[in-house]
Amino acid sequence: MIIVACPGQGSQTPGFLNEWLELPGSREFLGEASERTGVDLIQHGTVSDADTIRDTAIAQPLIVAASLLAWRELAARTSLVDAGVAGHSVGEFAAAAAAGVLVEGDALRLVGVRGRAMAEAATKAKTGMSAVVGGVESDVLAKIEAHGLTPANRNGGGQIVAAGALDALAALAEDAPRGARVIPLQVAGAFHTEYMSSAIPSLQEAANDIVAHDPARPLWTNSDGSRVESGARFLELLVSQVANPVRWDACMEGFQEAGITGLVELAPAGALTGIAKRALKGTPAVAVKTPADLDAAVALLTGAA
Repeated sequence: MIIVACPGQGSQTPGFLNEWLELPGSREFLGEASERTGVDLIQHGTVSDADTIRDTAIAQPLIVAASLLAWRELAARTSLVDAGVAGHSVGEFAAAAAAGVLVEGDALRLVGVRGRAMAEAATKAKTGMSAVVGGVESDVLAKIEAHGLTPANRNGGGQIVAAGALDALAALAEDAPRGARVIPLQVAGAFHTEYMSSAIPSLQEAANDIVAHDPARPLWTNSDGSRVESGARFLELLVSQVANPVRWDACMEGFQEAGITGLVELAPAGALTGIAKRALKGTPAVAVKTPADLDAAVALLTGAA
């Protein structure tokens, strides 16, 4: 089974949508997506600088819209009927649309609400996130807990992201686990922790108006890495997940149990294929960063790679 993975926040780079806008229909799609999300996606995907698109309220809709654009282009070139899907953090909204749980418009509207709500939640305390790379997993988790932090992203491949108060993150950096490096991340707050709980009511209110459908293809959740068969349940998890850790490591275990034969990461790609090289060794992977990568993705999906 080929897994199509949708990336999370931090994957965006300045100008990454320029080449995508050369494709027929892409400008129209992104224009409609901008209306749904309340964010000028064409402006921010082409000319805005790195600091601007780091803003949570901008980054999240930008990433999801880019992934859906890449998904559309793949679907126009080959059958995706046998593919499984999963998203990392905000990428779960793109995955929900790809799996048929949400229609694209609803996924985009919800992610617009999510981005604004999480940006607001991040202003309530001085918090952040740091990647802990290397070390023994049990030692890393123990050290994170000892400093009163949360393992917000357990990404596999020797990477765990700690989140919480900035002073606690600084203390962790001074007291790094043996064999590990602590790398501060350029994010606005402690995502996927209790610090984001104030974002849930706004997202829940928006989700109450959404009709969710059962997934049309295999779909994994960041909650625990399991496959979700109920669309209503996946929508519930999309809401609660903003304040709970991402278990991408468990998702990859689920991919292996399902017999993964390849991984395609949608735009703005790179992070998840990088993790897969370490955690899913020997599994062919394609990062769809630009339209030029679509042919390689199609070859992998059709077995021609």
